[in-house]
Amino acid sequence: MIEIGGNASANSIYEAFVLEGSSKPGPDVSHDQRMRFIRSKYELQEFLKPSLRITSGKTTSTKKPPSFLSSSLSTKFMDSFRTNSSSKKIVTVKKGTNLAIRDMMSSDPYVVLNLGKQKLQTTVVNSNLNPVWNQELMLSVPESYGPVKLQVYDYDTFSADDIMGEAELDIQPLITSAMAFGDPEMFGDMQIGKWLKSHDNPLIDDSIINIVDGKVKQEVQIKLQNVESGELELEMEWLPLDQ
Repeated sequence: MIEIGGNASANSIYEAFVLEGSSKPGPDVSHDQRMRFIRSKYELQEFLKPSLRITSGKTTSTKKPPSFLSSSLSTKFMDSFRTNSSSKKIVTVKKGTNLAIRDMMSSDPYVVLNLGKQKLQTTVVNSNLNPVWNQELMLSVPESYGPVKLQVYDYDTFSADDIMGEAELDIQPLITSAMAFGDPEMFGDMQIGKWLKSHDNPLIDDSIINIVDGKVKQEVQIKLQNVESGELELEMEWLPLDQ
């Protein structure tokens, strides 16, 4: 929290409009009272300025929806997140569904992840359009980063591997949510953020970010781009550098 400007920076956003009768709990309140305030503050977003609250569902607006927080938030606050966000991220590639055919009747798919100069890939699953990997790939997130680039290929022994679709994963919502909460082991299971589905990202549904058993995790379901068919299910987990 010190690295992102301290509690004062976070509270200037999340406690901007504390409602009457919802005063901040003192040191002597019960655990249940404290947790109710935390849920109201972060999960329900009751104290945020209404225009900044994150909602899911369809929108009739042509304006691009925010990926985590509205762009009208303090520029200094958000720049601090980006500048000091060095961390590790575990991407679990769970499974694929209805992947494209690249051989006679099937494909031999594997997934490649790229972030900066890092390139990691899963194992190959032979002759399967609905492969199950459940494989963890760990990426180091540098201070300056973009999306994780994902590609699915069909493995061929005697020729170049064929592309089976691609997508980009925005990791800013996960990192921003994690850093806003500090040590997730201090909190119970709860939702702390989301990456919203929109026309310009590959999400099938809104991607929810949760604290689960003291870990920050994000479930992601995506439709592969530039291909006739195919979906992937993944889980992303954030870890600070000292873990």
